[in-house]
Amino acid sequence: MKELAGRLAALDPDAGAALQVIAYFDRLIEGRAGLEALVRGAAVLSGCPARLVDEERGVRVRVEADGTRRDDGGLLDPAWPSAPLTPDGPPAVWLERTGVSDGVHAMVLERAAAAARVVLDRTRGRAPTEARQADPASVEVLLDAAATEHARRQAAVRLGLRDVAAARVVATAEGGPLVEAVSATGDGTPTTGGRRAGIGPAVPVRDLPASWAAARTALRFTAEGTDQDPGPRTVYADELGGLALLADTVGPTTEPVPDVRALEHAVATAPWAASTLNAVAFSTSLRAAAAELNVHHSTLQDRLVQAEHWLDWPVHDPHGRLRLQLALVLRRLHRNAAR
Repeated sequence: MKELAGRLAALDPDAGAALQVIAYFDRLIEGRAGLEALVRGAAVLSGCPARLVDEERGVRVRVEADGTRRDDGGLLDPAWPSAPLTPDGPPAVWLERTGVSDGVHAMVLERAAAAARVVLDRTRGRAPTEARQADPASVEVLLDAAATEHARRQAAVRLGLRDVAAARVVATAEGGPLVEAVSATGDGTPTTGGRRAGIGPAVPVRDLPASWAAARTALRFTAEGTDQDPGPRTVYADELGGLALLADTVGPTTEPVPDVRALEHAVATAPWAASTLNAVAFSTSLRAAAAELNVHHSTLQDRLVQAEHWLDWPVHDPHGRLRLQLALVLRRLHRNAAR
């Protein structure tokens, strides 16, 4: 290939360069390179930043022309040249440049998109997330710990997960479970559709019932993210640690402990109490909490004087802050039933 490219370059520089692009991406595929390496190749070969954006699989990778990965590149520009992963699919590989693209840029886009499709099929399965949810019966079998291993294996095949090394389950506040393949590097953002969601750990496909159970537990620690129900809308089961044990003993019908009753009293007394106490409990400092709430530091201090009177314990010291954190977490578990 190199010899042929050299000969063509003497006759037609663009044709020789195009063959070199083909050979470059073929080597990446043969070496089982990852998505970042493919996007880096596109950026370096084209001399401009390149991106891979696959919303269905939650993939966003951006690399500068010098080969440095930097994902905070702003919005996509429709004027940039792009290529889809499939003939009828949306643009997925982008080159951040304007003006007329030459044959080499077009070849970089084409080969990078083809290589990315190969890697995504290998690491995340051929079916996008939405397609995996189109067969709810198979999803139910796949996540049922009581189903036979053979039945769950056949369900995985039907859902396009046969060659996937690891996957996770996303439990949402509305709708059924979402099953997502996870690459070896852990790339990708879980698909939540803007809904509150608990994210289960990445596990081998045969262990997805455990990921589903953990995702349901994580969902109970989420909140609406409003002034009256402040807190995270997305919670990862991997990050709960020992807090996950609380979910086994606390629910909507469980009698609240005195700290939770005091917290509910404070929330019912002032419309700002829930958001203020949540910011104080989980911010790094009172000034950071004031900035999050967009209020002056003195205003926050005045609010805390009132809130501590309603709670009947101080929240400035570490012990009181821990009590407040625990009360807020317990409040979410009381409000969110097991699913």
